[in-house]
Amino acid sequence: MQALWMVLAAFLFASMGVCVKIASGYFNAAELVFYRGLISIALMWTLARSQGVRLGTQYPGMHAWRSLIGVVSLGAWFYAIGHLPLATAMTLNYMSSVWIAAFFVGGALLAWRPSAANPRPALQGPLVLTVLAGFVGVVLMLRPTIGQTQEQIFAGLVGLMSGMTAAFAYMQVVALSRIGEPETRTVFYFAVGSAVAGGAAMAVAGASAWPGWPALWLLPIGILASGGQLCMTKAYASARTQRGTLVVANLQYSGIVFASLYSVLLFGDHIPPIGWIGMVLIVGSGIVATILRARAAPGTPAEEH
Repeated sequence: MQALWMVLAAFLFASMGVCVKIASGYFNAAELVFYRGLISIALMWTLARSQGVRLGTQYPGMHAWRSLIGVVSLGAWFYAIGHLPLATAMTLNYMSSVWIAAFFVGGALLAWRPSAANPRPALQGPLVLTVLAGFVGVVLMLRPTIGQTQEQIFAGLVGLMSGMTAAFAYMQVVALSRIGEPETRTVFYFAVGSAVAGGAAMAVAGASAWPGWPALWLLPIGILASGGQLCMTKAYASARTQRGTLVVANLQYSGIVFASLYSVLLFGDHIPPIGWIGMVLIVGSGIVATILRARAAPGTPAEEH
């Protein structure tokens, strides 16, 4: 059942991407972040009450920092979805596992101090190769899907940044989990941060003209995002062994498969063979990075999308 919960979560996240893609024709990224935050606040508040989870926290600073990083990642991801093929934008965001592996390597090098007992840091060969494979995949995937326009090049860089900042946000989620903060509370404060930051960005960038009925696309963005997160949490809670947890964690990449099908069937995007090869490299490196991370830091919470 945990595998089915994760596949369902991946399907809901990919479906949210479809709604974001369509709504991007009527709203800018700041507005999408704002409305997603409002809807998620209502849903997570209702869930917290049903679970008996108090929303008061002793760590407001940690939640504020996690929300700030998460909102930057979410806004960058929504911008990329609006300006790139859906499959490309989704895959770049799922690079977060590879970024986490890169941070592990960089952290080990920064923490190393030469000594007689430790003349050099551990090479961490598998981790380094995983990171390199992931970035080769990015180059292969972006080369055919991004044209020569500055807007598309910029959107590709923003999409890559969404995965990197998602990795930062995930590490903050790990820290909150280790001090005992319930995931429902963490997601609730992220929703609050999204609404506040999105509203502030709207005040600066301006709001789009209200489109009428197409505004209904805003509702499934928040609903599908919250539903995907709940299914993902259920999948991890149902996994009783480390092997089961690894299976669940790696099944999140089925979201790229769903996004690719949506991209081709709904939006008519053409992904050439070199793009598919790049996508496979990113998925493979993400799976290996997830396995290596689980061995180095077991019991870490689920990633968010």
